[in-house]
Amino acid sequence: MSLDLFELHLTWSETSRLVAERRVPPRAYSVSAVNAMARQLLEGTVPPLWVAGEVTGWKRHGSGHCYFTLRDATARLRCVMFRTDAQRLPTDPEEGMEVRAFGTLTVYERGGDFQLVVRELEAQGAGGLWRLAFERLRAKLEQEGLLAPERKRPLPRFPATVGIVTSPDGAALHDILRVIERRAPWTRVVFCPARVQGEGAAEDLARALGVFRAAPVADVLIVGRGGGSVEDLWAFNEEVLARAIAASPIPVVSAVGHEIDVTIADLVADARAPTPSAAAEMVVPDRGAVGREVAVLAARLGAAVRRRLDDARDEVDGLRGALDEAIGRTIQRRAERLEALAGRLDALSPLAALRRGYAVPLGADGRILRSARQFEPGGRVRLRVVDGRVECRVEDVSLDPEGGGHGG
Repeated sequence: MSLDLFELHLTWSETSRLVAERRVPPRAYSVSAVNAMARQLLEGTVPPLWVAGEVTGWKRHGSGHCYFTLRDATARLRCVMFRTDAQRLPTDPEEGMEVRAFGTLTVYERGGDFQLVVRELEAQGAGGLWRLAFERLRAKLEQEGLLAPERKRPLPRFPATVGIVTSPDGAALHDILRVIERRAPWTRVVFCPARVQGEGAAEDLARALGVFRAAPVADVLIVGRGGGSVEDLWAFNEEVLARAIAASPIPVVSAVGHEIDVTIADLVADARAPTPSAAAEMVVPDRGAVGREVAVLAARLGAAVRRRLDDARDEVDGLRGALDEAIGRTIQRRAERLEALAGRLDALSPLAALRRGYAVPLGADGRILRSARQFEPGGRVRLRVVDGRVECRVEDVSLDPEGGGHGG
């Protein structure tokens, strides 16, 4: 049974009058009708409102609906948050957490329960549930070592290919491409589109990173989007994306358009840029700066070559001098040795005896006559002296007594 408020008012008024006049017996309503009347009365008279209290008994059902109770010092209020609204929560609230719930008061007809159907839930204090979810995941990843500074890899100085993961419709893609074209137009760009906000965005971003992981065609990756609210940027605080970044074999730059807060993606990535444009400037060199650096390096190289040539020239000159000295010393030693040998040879030469006044007698056949017995009186003898020959005739021959000879 379902009655609107106007019908309910008329029914009660008419029934009360008739009962007072004792014209009809009082009417009995079914439990379902009473609960339906109560629900319509409550929903029709009390507008949606915020309720502050302490969370207790939070339970997320397998259907995705969440059931809990709000309490204060003196009262309790049952609450339900249906799956469509509950899945927008960044995390479940903790037991005893002070929250503000926005919703509609109603009666659950089947059980007759008075409850608040919650559409929004905020934790009291700075950041609320968003900050709680962030800190929970941050602590978990930090404990696993995924935020350790030593895991950060250096970005390549001159990447040949830059991979981009972002929305194809956002300004972030155009900003990145514009900066790369201006700074390093020779750079190749590989783009993998992904949703960057809303339900399933974190999984989509992780899938795009998986594409680059399966085919590592890029030298560095930029993952990001433009600015937005905390809820808009929440995909970059999801665990699935954080683990995809950590698993990437390619260095990753997180480029979410926000200056103040950091995301989990910023903490896990190898480098963080405040905007997509800044990320592009971070990963590719400026061609003007490259040209100037090349000129400086060319000058340094030329100076180094000249210094090396000068050093080599000095070394050659030194070696030439040392070689000349070595050759001179060798020649001197050889000359001295030759002179000594010449002296020894000269001492053994017959000419040396001739220079001392001796003469060598030669027979007619040119042989040296070494004994007086080889001479005959009247014979012809040729004497070899130091500066020529002398023809002589033998007048007499006498033998020395020691030699055992005799005159003839």
